[in-house]
Amino acid sequence: MSQKPTRTANLSDLGLAAQGVREITISGITADSREVMPGYLFAALPGSKVHGASFVRTAVENGAAAILTDVDGARLIASEVAGTDVAVVLAEDPRQTLAQTAALWFGPQPETAVAVTGTNGKTSVSTFCRQIWTELGLNAVNLGTTGVEGAWTYPLRHTTPDPITLQRVLAQAAEAGVTHVAMEASSHGLDQRRLDGVLVAAAGFTNFTQDHLDYHQTFEAYFAAKMGLFERVLPPEGTAVINLDDPKGLDVLRIAESRGQEVIGVGRSAMARLRLLAQRFDATGQDVRFDWQGRGHMVRLNLIGGFQAENVLLAAGLVIGAGADPQDVFDALPHLTTVRGRMQLAATRDNGAAVYVDYAHTPDAVETALEAIRPHVMGRIIAIVGAGGDRDRTKRPLMGNAAARLADVVIVTDDNPRSEDPATIRAAVLEGARAVRTDDIYEYGDRAEAILRAAAMLEPGDALLVAGKGHETGQIIGTDVLHFDDVEVASQAVLALDGKI
Repeated sequence: MSQKPTRTANLSDLGLAAQGVREITISGITADSREVMPGYLFAALPGSKVHGASFVRTAVENGAAAILTDVDGARLIASEVAGTDVAVVLAEDPRQTLAQTAALWFGPQPETAVAVTGTNGKTSVSTFCRQIWTELGLNAVNLGTTGVEGAWTYPLRHTTPDPITLQRVLAQAAEAGVTHVAMEASSHGLDQRRLDGVLVAAAGFTNFTQDHLDYHQTFEAYFAAKMGLFERVLPPEGTAVINLDDPKGLDVLRIAESRGQEVIGVGRSAMARLRLLAQRFDATGQDVRFDWQGRGHMVRLNLIGGFQAENVLLAAGLVIGAGADPQDVFDALPHLTTVRGRMQLAATRDNGAAVYVDYAHTPDAVETALEAIRPHVMGRIIAIVGAGGDRDRTKRPLMGNAAARLADVVIVTDDNPRSEDPATIRAAVLEGARAVRTDDIYEYGDRAEAILRAAAMLEPGDALLVAGKGHETGQIIGTDVLHFDDVEVASQAVLALDGKI
């Protein structure tokens, strides 16, 4: 999305310089050649399949005043800019430069920002940060998978938007009076330097498990991408809030300490400053006992799932790391509410059996969700699982395996098959489940039918976990996005089964 040229700035105002060229006035910035308007800076970025320099001709024809690119890009566009007044700005890392340029172009951000990375839990942690700040009387938002939520709202297409969109949104939020923002830092966003122009006061690490290997290829590359949050984005004077119970926690700790960042360790580890001591579960939530720097605290959390206590404490650490008074933060915790699509109670049968919807879409997340719900359930756990198409294929049997090990009944169904054959995806998930056992494993390709059949199985004391799509309101089949909301479908199924519609 481009911006109309309502203002101008010199290249030097944006921290840029084009060697041997007079000062250039810029009227806008974009990384999409089709959105270039007269006077724009066009960012020709290296891509995984094609270099942005391939689109410079269109940018020049549309009136670009300057091109930001790397050495390879400059070589590719030499003939296109020869004999023109178009300035070429060379950068060793043009993606990082674009992020920093966008920050200068759009201006003030909310005064306090925190960011959280990790395979699972980012949305919950960022949402809890926003809820804590709101309880403290601050104008706050969280930004990520569920869009921008809180004191100001805005839809987003990506967990971590491109830097131009991100900086525009942050500036608009600040203009609307937002003072605090908690952001999800995805591995894609960090790898592509989208957050590098954000002033972050504290950064959090939740956990590290298998996901996104279709993009990163290796675990090492995936982890390295996430560590960009601590190695580049969080300044040395920032605070790193780290889940020390995760196997990668100590690696993150070493990175933070090497940069001189203050560390708030979270978890059951004896090294944790914010230490989880005990949990007691019941049908509607949990009582949590924890220690903050030697002083014990006890709070009630109206949240299902043991892992939610870990997410809550990580959020508390981030809010404290960003400057809030610890006691004020702890006083706010009992007021936290379930994050949309994260262990969300969708419906309850007349016999008392509950239906939960969760975004668990990795093997570890499915395992974590099922283990976490078990203490709250007296009867059986029925789990609905699937896997997305055009994504990491190696995790599909692992999803089924995790479900079969930890649930009493498993139903395999379609998630977002995208361009792949849904039956082939289900077969891979079923293979993993049936490697554990063959009884009480079912397959229903139609997701609505799967939810209805699972809800019909519920007896008093049972619980159903619908995993995979969480807050999503669409199902991607081929290139079509069809309306589908797990919470909505589950609610309707229960009403129908109990004779209420």
